[in-house]
Amino acid sequence: MILAEVIGTVVAPVHHPSYADQKLLLLRPLRPDGAPRGRALVAIDRAQAGVGDRVLAVDEGSSVRDLLGEANAPVKTAVVGVVDFVEVDRRIVYDATAR
Repeated sequence: MILAEVIGTVVAPVHHPSYADQKLLLLRPLRPDGAPRGRALVAIDRAQAGVGDRVLAVDEGSSVRDLLGEANAPVKTAVVGVVDFVEVDRRIVYDATAR
């Protein structure tokens, strides 16, 4: 599971049938302190997240396919939760209400 920020939406008018009626989000993976790490990812949104939200995402293809109930779907990443706050060493490093 990864922590990420939603930095955009992805629109694909022509796509695999597994993506029908799915919202696609562009994610920037983050370290717990909020610093960016790694490359951006495209994810199916299962948590009704939006641009600017900090989210939890599953980035393991087979787990995401199980979540969707489609064993052969060409899907690797899905947003599974919106984060309210992140605490590291008893210190809150992210608080969604403080935005």
